[in-house]
Amino acid sequence: MKKFLSLVLAFVLLCMVFTGCGANENTATIRIGSLKGPTSLGLLYLMEESRQGDSKNSYEFQMAAAADELLPLMVKGELDMALVPANVASVLYSKTEGGVSVIDINTLGVLYMVSGDTTITSVSDLSGKTIYLTGKGATPDYVLHYVLSGNGLEENDYTLEYKSEATEVAALLAENPDAIGLLPQPFVTVACAQNENLSVVLDMNQEWNALQGEHGSSLVTGVTVVRNAFLQENEEAVKTFLKEHAESTDAINADPATGAKYAVAAEIIAKEPIAEKAIPKCNITCVTGQDMKQALEGYLQVLFEQAPASVGGALPEEGFYYVP
Repeated sequence: MKKFLSLVLAFVLLCMVFTGCGANENTATIRIGSLKGPTSLGLLYLMEESRQGDSKNSYEFQMAAAADELLPLMVKGELDMALVPANVASVLYSKTEGGVSVIDINTLGVLYMVSGDTTITSVSDLSGKTIYLTGKGATPDYVLHYVLSGNGLEENDYTLEYKSEATEVAALLAENPDAIGLLPQPFVTVACAQNENLSVVLDMNQEWNALQGEHGSSLVTGVTVVRNAFLQENEEAVKTFLKEHAESTDAINADPATGAKYAVAAEIIAKEPIAEKAIPKCNITCVTGQDMKQALEGYLQVLFEQAPASVGGALPEEGFYYVP
Protein backbone atom coordinates (compact mmCIF):
# COMPACT_ATOMS: atom_id res chain seq x y z
CA MET A 1 0.00 0.00 0.00
CA LYS A 2 2.82 2.43 0.87
CA LYS A 3 4.48 1.70 -2.47
CA PHE A 4 1.17 2.34 -4.25
CA LEU A 5 0.65 5.68 -2.46
CA SER A 6 4.20 6.71 -3.30
CA LEU A 7 3.54 6.01 -6.98
CA VAL A 8 0.31 8.04 -6.87
CA LEU A 9 2.07 10.97 -5.20
CA ALA A 10 4.87 10.86 -7.77
CA PHE A 11 2.30 10.88 -10.58
CA VAL A 12 0.53 13.92 -9.12
CA LEU A 13 3.79 15.82 -8.80
CA LEU A 14 4.70 15.01 -12.41
CA CYS A 15 1.25 16.16 -13.46
CA MET A 16 1.75 19.51 -11.71
CA VAL A 17 5.16 20.02 -13.28
CA PHE A 18 4.43 19.03 -16.85
CA THR A 19 0.73 19.85 -17.35
CA GLY A 20 0.05 22.62 -14.83
CA CYS A 21 -2.40 20.41 -12.89
CA GLY A 22 -3.24 22.16 -9.60
CA ALA A 23 -1.50 25.38 -10.69
CA ASN A 24 -2.53 28.58 -12.44
CA GLU A 25 -3.69 28.24 -16.03
CA ASN A 26 -0.95 30.50 -17.43
CA THR A 27 2.67 30.19 -16.38
CA ALA A 28 3.60 33.89 -16.66
CA THR A 29 3.25 35.82 -13.42
CA ILE A 30 1.71 39.23 -14.14
CA ARG A 31 3.09 42.03 -11.97
CA ILE A 32 0.36 44.63 -11.58
CA GLY A 33 0.58 48.09 -10.02
CA SER A 34 -2.48 50.10 -9.05
CA LEU A 35 -3.49 53.16 -7.05
CA LYS A 36 -5.22 53.50 -3.70
CA GLY A 37 -8.33 54.98 -5.27
CA PRO A 38 -11.44 54.19 -7.33
CA THR A 39 -9.43 52.79 -10.26
CA SER A 40 -8.43 49.78 -8.14
CA LEU A 41 -11.89 48.88 -6.84
CA GLY A 42 -12.70 46.61 -9.77
CA LEU A 43 -9.49 44.68 -9.11
CA LEU A 44 -10.25 43.78 -5.50
CA TYR A 45 -12.14 40.51 -6.04
CA LEU A 46 -9.41 39.31 -8.39
CA MET A 47 -6.80 40.19 -5.79
CA GLU A 48 -8.68 38.10 -3.25
CA GLU A 49 -8.99 35.16 -5.67
CA SER A 50 -5.29 35.38 -6.37
CA ARG A 51 -4.49 35.32 -2.64
CA GLN A 52 -6.57 32.18 -2.30
CA GLY A 53 -4.93 30.56 -5.32
CA ASP A 54 -8.18 30.50 -7.32
CA SER A 55 -7.23 32.82 -10.18
CA LYS A 56 -6.40 31.38 -13.59
CA ASN A 57 -3.36 33.61 -13.96
CA SER A 58 -0.56 34.02 -11.45
CA TYR A 59 -0.41 37.61 -10.14
CA GLU A 60 1.72 39.89 -8.01
CA PHE A 61 -0.05 43.07 -6.91
CA GLN A 62 1.30 46.28 -5.43
CA MET A 63 -0.50 49.51 -4.63
CA ALA A 64 0.84 53.04 -4.65
CA ALA A 65 -0.46 56.38 -3.42
CA ALA A 66 0.33 58.22 -6.67
CA ALA A 67 0.79 57.40 -10.34
CA ASP A 68 4.28 58.89 -10.22
CA GLU A 69 5.33 55.87 -8.18
CA LEU A 70 4.16 53.42 -10.85
CA LEU A 71 5.47 55.07 -14.00
CA PRO A 72 9.19 54.45 -13.34
CA LEU A 73 8.44 50.79 -12.58
CA MET A 74 6.64 50.41 -15.91
CA VAL A 75 9.45 52.18 -17.76
CA LYS A 76 12.07 49.93 -16.16
CA GLY A 77 10.05 46.79 -16.82
CA GLU A 78 9.51 46.05 -13.13
CA LEU A 79 5.73 46.04 -13.65
CA ASP A 80 3.86 44.37 -16.50
CA MET A 81 0.56 46.20 -16.07
CA ALA A 82 -0.65 49.29 -14.28
CA LEU A 83 -4.05 50.79 -13.50
CA VAL A 84 -3.58 54.54 -13.90
CA PRO A 85 -5.49 57.72 -14.79
CA ALA A 86 -6.39 57.83 -18.48
CA ASN A 87 -4.19 60.81 -19.33
CA VAL A 88 -1.25 59.28 -17.43
CA ALA A 89 -1.50 56.25 -19.73
CA SER A 90 -1.08 58.56 -22.70
CA VAL A 91 1.92 60.25 -21.04
CA LEU A 92 3.46 56.82 -20.39
CA TYR A 93 2.95 55.89 -24.05
CA SER A 94 4.91 59.01 -25.00
CA LYS A 95 7.67 58.42 -22.43
CA THR A 96 8.19 54.81 -23.57
CA GLU A 97 7.96 55.76 -27.27
CA GLY A 98 4.96 53.53 -27.83
CA GLY A 99 6.05 50.84 -25.39
CA VAL A 100 2.65 50.37 -23.74
CA SER A 101 -0.91 49.69 -24.83
CA VAL A 102 -4.18 50.33 -23.05
CA ILE A 103 -6.24 47.15 -22.69
CA ASP A 104 -9.31 48.31 -20.81
CA ILE A 105 -11.11 51.19 -19.17
CA ASN A 106 -11.52 50.27 -15.51
CA THR A 107 -13.35 53.36 -14.21
CA LEU A 108 -15.57 55.91 -15.90
CA GLY A 109 -16.33 59.31 -14.41
CA VAL A 110 -16.23 59.69 -10.62
CA LEU A 111 -16.66 63.48 -10.49
CA TYR A 112 -19.72 65.18 -9.01
CA MET A 113 -20.69 68.73 -8.07
CA VAL A 114 -21.75 68.76 -4.42
CA SER A 115 -23.61 71.50 -2.56
CA GLY A 116 -26.48 72.30 -0.26
CA ASP A 117 -27.57 75.06 -2.65
CA THR A 118 -30.78 73.66 -4.10
CA THR A 119 -31.02 76.43 -6.70
CA ILE A 120 -28.31 74.72 -8.75
CA THR A 121 -30.06 72.45 -11.23
CA SER A 122 -27.97 73.08 -14.36
CA VAL A 123 -24.45 74.13 -15.32
CA SER A 124 -25.65 77.62 -16.19
CA ASP A 125 -26.66 78.06 -12.53
CA LEU A 126 -22.93 78.10 -11.67
CA SER A 127 -22.62 81.56 -13.19
CA GLY A 128 -21.42 84.00 -10.54
CA LYS A 129 -20.55 81.18 -8.13
CA THR A 130 -17.31 80.06 -6.49
CA ILE A 131 -16.40 76.42 -7.06
CA TYR A 132 -13.93 74.60 -4.82
CA LEU A 133 -11.83 71.79 -6.29
CA THR A 134 -8.40 70.18 -6.25
CA GLY A 135 -5.64 69.84 -8.79
CA LYS A 136 -5.09 73.01 -10.80
CA GLY A 137 -3.96 71.75 -14.18
CA ALA A 138 -5.09 68.19 -13.43
CA THR A 139 -7.83 66.24 -15.18
CA PRO A 140 -10.73 67.33 -12.89
CA ASP A 141 -9.76 70.91 -13.70
CA TYR A 142 -9.80 70.20 -17.46
CA VAL A 143 -13.11 68.36 -17.23
CA LEU A 144 -14.70 71.25 -15.34
CA HIS A 145 -13.44 73.84 -17.82
CA TYR A 146 -14.72 71.73 -20.71
CA VAL A 147 -18.20 71.40 -19.18
CA LEU A 148 -18.40 75.06 -18.18
CA SER A 149 -17.28 76.39 -21.56
CA GLY A 150 -19.47 73.87 -23.37
CA ASN A 151 -22.45 75.38 -21.59
CA GLY A 152 -21.55 78.91 -22.61
CA LEU A 153 -19.77 80.07 -19.45
CA GLU A 154 -16.58 82.09 -19.79
CA GLU A 155 -13.82 82.25 -17.19
CA ASN A 156 -14.97 85.60 -15.84
CA ASP A 157 -18.42 84.12 -15.15
CA TYR A 158 -17.25 82.05 -12.18
CA THR A 159 -14.43 81.71 -9.64
CA LEU A 160 -12.37 78.59 -9.03
CA GLU A 161 -10.73 78.05 -5.65
CA TYR A 162 -8.16 75.26 -5.56
CA LYS A 163 -7.39 73.14 -2.51
CA SER A 164 -4.48 70.76 -2.12
CA GLU A 165 -6.57 67.68 -1.27
CA ALA A 166 -10.13 66.44 -1.76
CA THR A 167 -10.43 66.05 2.02
CA GLU A 168 -10.10 69.83 2.34
CA VAL A 169 -12.96 70.42 -0.09
CA ALA A 170 -15.10 67.83 1.71
CA ALA A 171 -14.39 69.45 5.09
CA LEU A 172 -15.20 72.91 3.72
CA LEU A 173 -18.54 71.70 2.37
CA ALA A 174 -19.36 69.98 5.65
CA GLU A 175 -18.90 73.27 7.49
CA ASN A 176 -20.55 75.43 4.85
CA PRO A 177 -23.16 73.50 2.84
CA ASP A 178 -24.01 76.54 0.72
CA ALA A 179 -20.55 76.28 -0.84
CA ILE A 180 -20.05 74.34 -4.09
CA GLY A 181 -17.39 71.69 -4.52
CA LEU A 182 -16.23 69.43 -7.33
CA LEU A 183 -15.34 66.10 -5.74
CA PRO A 184 -14.54 62.55 -6.83
CA GLN A 185 -15.96 59.48 -5.17
CA PRO A 186 -15.62 58.34 -2.43
CA PHE A 187 -15.17 61.90 -1.10
CA VAL A 188 -18.65 62.78 -2.36
CA THR A 189 -20.12 60.14 -0.07
CA VAL A 190 -17.89 61.25 2.80
CA ALA A 191 -18.98 64.89 2.46
CA CYS A 192 -22.67 64.04 2.27
CA ALA A 193 -22.36 61.77 5.31
CA GLN A 194 -20.81 64.62 7.30
CA ASN A 195 -23.65 67.04 6.53
CA GLU A 196 -27.15 65.88 5.63
CA ASN A 197 -27.83 69.19 3.86
CA LEU A 198 -25.34 68.29 1.12
CA SER A 199 -26.23 66.41 -2.03
CA VAL A 200 -25.06 65.89 -5.60
CA VAL A 201 -26.36 68.80 -7.65
CA LEU A 202 -24.62 67.92 -10.94
CA ASP A 203 -23.33 64.60 -12.25
CA MET A 204 -20.31 65.39 -14.41
CA ASN A 205 -20.80 62.16 -16.37
CA GLN A 206 -24.21 63.33 -17.52
CA GLU A 207 -22.90 66.81 -18.32
CA TRP A 208 -20.01 65.36 -20.34
CA ASN A 209 -22.32 63.01 -22.25
CA ALA A 210 -24.72 65.85 -23.00
CA LEU A 211 -21.90 67.77 -24.72
CA GLN A 212 -20.50 64.72 -26.53
CA GLY A 213 -23.75 63.44 -27.96
CA GLU A 214 -24.92 59.88 -28.59
CA HIS A 215 -21.78 58.71 -30.43
CA GLY A 216 -19.21 60.73 -28.53
CA SER A 217 -16.60 59.78 -25.98
CA SER A 218 -17.12 58.99 -22.31
CA LEU A 219 -15.72 60.69 -19.26
CA VAL A 220 -12.90 58.30 -18.39
CA THR A 221 -11.11 58.13 -15.05
CA GLY A 222 -8.85 55.08 -15.13
CA VAL A 223 -7.44 52.58 -17.61
CA THR A 224 -5.24 49.50 -17.53
CA VAL A 225 -2.02 49.52 -19.53
CA VAL A 226 0.36 46.70 -20.38
CA ARG A 227 3.98 46.75 -21.51
CA ASN A 228 4.00 45.73 -25.16
CA ALA A 229 7.04 43.50 -24.66
CA PHE A 230 5.04 41.52 -22.08
CA LEU A 231 1.93 41.53 -24.28
CA GLN A 232 3.79 40.10 -27.26
CA GLU A 233 5.17 37.21 -25.24
CA ASN A 234 2.11 36.55 -23.07
CA GLU A 235 -0.97 37.57 -25.04
CA GLU A 236 -3.08 34.64 -23.82
CA ALA A 237 -2.31 35.56 -20.21
CA VAL A 238 -3.35 39.16 -20.96
CA LYS A 239 -6.62 37.95 -22.47
CA THR A 240 -7.21 35.82 -19.39
CA PHE A 241 -6.57 38.85 -17.20
CA LEU A 242 -9.21 40.81 -19.11
CA LYS A 243 -11.75 38.06 -18.45
CA GLU A 244 -10.82 37.87 -14.78
CA HIS A 245 -10.83 41.65 -14.44
CA ALA A 246 -14.33 41.80 -15.98
CA GLU A 247 -15.56 39.09 -13.59
CA SER A 248 -14.02 40.94 -10.63
CA THR A 249 -15.71 44.16 -11.74
CA ASP A 250 -19.08 42.43 -12.05
CA ALA A 251 -18.61 40.92 -8.59
CA ILE A 252 -17.97 44.19 -6.76
CA ASN A 253 -20.85 45.92 -8.55
CA ALA A 254 -23.15 43.03 -7.57
CA ASP A 255 -21.94 42.84 -3.96
CA PRO A 256 -20.76 46.26 -2.69
CA ALA A 257 -20.95 45.05 0.93
CA THR A 258 -18.20 42.47 0.45
CA GLY A 259 -16.36 44.87 -1.83
CA ALA A 260 -16.42 47.42 0.97
CA LYS A 261 -14.57 45.01 3.25
CA TYR A 262 -11.91 44.51 0.58
CA ALA A 263 -11.67 48.26 -0.03
CA VAL A 264 -11.03 48.96 3.65
CA ALA A 265 -8.49 46.13 3.89
CA ALA A 266 -6.66 47.59 0.87
CA GLU A 267 -6.74 51.04 2.53
CA ILE A 268 -8.60 52.55 -0.43
CA ILE A 269 -11.52 53.74 1.69
CA ALA A 270 -11.34 54.15 5.47
CA LYS A 271 -14.77 52.92 6.60
CA GLU A 272 -17.00 50.12 5.35
CA PRO A 273 -20.33 52.05 5.47
CA ILE A 274 -18.82 54.83 3.33
CA ALA A 275 -17.28 52.30 0.94
CA GLU A 276 -20.54 50.40 0.53
CA LYS A 277 -22.41 53.59 -0.37
CA ALA A 278 -19.66 54.91 -2.64
CA ILE A 279 -18.92 51.79 -4.69
CA PRO A 280 -22.15 51.85 -6.76
CA LYS A 281 -21.41 55.49 -7.68
CA CYS A 282 -17.81 54.94 -8.77
CA ASN A 283 -18.69 53.72 -12.27
CA ILE A 284 -16.46 50.66 -11.95
CA THR A 285 -16.30 48.93 -15.31
CA CYS A 286 -14.19 46.87 -17.70
CA VAL A 287 -14.61 48.26 -21.21
CA THR A 288 -12.47 46.68 -23.92
CA GLY A 289 -11.99 46.60 -27.69
CA GLN A 290 -13.60 49.14 -29.98
CA ASP A 291 -15.87 50.49 -27.22
CA MET A 292 -12.80 51.24 -25.14
CA LYS A 293 -11.06 52.91 -28.08
CA GLN A 294 -14.03 55.16 -28.90
CA ALA A 295 -14.57 56.23 -25.31
CA LEU A 296 -10.90 56.91 -24.56
CA GLU A 297 -9.88 58.45 -27.88
CA GLY A 298 -12.45 61.23 -27.63
CA TYR A 299 -11.65 61.87 -23.97
CA LEU A 300 -7.95 62.32 -24.70
CA GLN A 301 -8.82 64.58 -27.62
CA VAL A 302 -10.67 66.94 -25.26
CA LEU A 303 -7.71 67.04 -22.87
CA PHE A 304 -5.26 67.59 -25.72
CA GLU A 305 -7.23 70.57 -27.00
CA GLN A 306 -7.06 72.17 -23.55
CA ALA A 307 -3.47 71.28 -22.64
CA PRO A 308 -1.32 69.06 -24.91
CA ALA A 309 1.09 68.36 -22.04
CA SER A 310 -1.70 66.65 -20.11
CA VAL A 311 -1.56 63.72 -22.55
CA GLY A 312 2.20 63.73 -23.15
CA GLY A 313 2.39 66.46 -25.79
CA ALA A 314 0.69 64.52 -28.57
CA LEU A 315 -2.24 62.17 -28.98
CA PRO A 316 -1.24 58.49 -28.98
CA GLU A 317 -1.22 56.54 -32.24
CA GLU A 318 -3.49 53.62 -33.18
CA GLY A 319 -1.13 51.11 -31.57
CA PHE A 320 -1.95 52.57 -28.18
CA TYR A 321 -5.34 50.85 -28.24
CA TYR A 322 -5.31 47.06 -27.85
CA VAL A 323 -8.21 45.81 -29.95
CA PRO A 324 -7.71 42.06 -30.53
